[in-house]
Amino acid sequence: MTRKVTANITLSLDGRVNGAGGDYDMSWIVPHAITEASRDHMIRVTSPATTILLGRKNYEGFGGFWPAVADDENAAPQDRAVSKWMNETEKVVFSTTLTEGPWQNSRVVDADPADVVKQLRAEEGGDIIVLASGSVIKALLAADEVDQLSITLAPELVGGGARLFEDGLPGSSWRLADSTPTESGAVCLLFDRVRS
Repeated sequence: MTRKVTANITLSLDGRVNGAGGDYDMSWIVPHAITEASRDHMIRVTSPATTILLGRKNYEGFGGFWPAVADDENAAPQDRAVSKWMNETEKVVFSTTLTEGPWQNSRVVDADPADVVKQLRAEEGGDIIVLASGSVIKALLAADEVDQLSITLAPELVGGGARLFEDGLPGSSWRLADSTPTESGAVCLLFDRVRS
């Protein structure tokens, strides 16, 4: 059984992964990430994975927030479960500047994401998931190394910022496997790669 690679990310209606303010302009995502349906979706897509792939920015951002949530009695139960899973799961961090990752079960690699995924696929383990790291997802899409797209489509036009699907990506076909509307109006979508 080959390890499946899932790319999990939130996009605006205009296809952005962040707003016009740059890498950390993501306040528009928060109301859609904290709904019950979004939290349940996160559990569903992360549970089968035994390896997390992250770019440096998301690793540092997530690492400043998620580790402590597991023990926070006031946090949503799904968030506590995701935090516990993230703490215990192997994290592969793509960076040319970091030399080590302080978060438990982390290793930093200065390598092409597609090459690393090919190595990981050859090893034993559960699925591999990219958490919200646009640069890693783009590299894997370019190499046709993504098997499932998990997109939370937020009903926001942010008017600027980085796009996930830029011109130049190779064409590919996808099949809708699941769609779940959320309480905020966002829709959690799962697409499986169609390969002939």
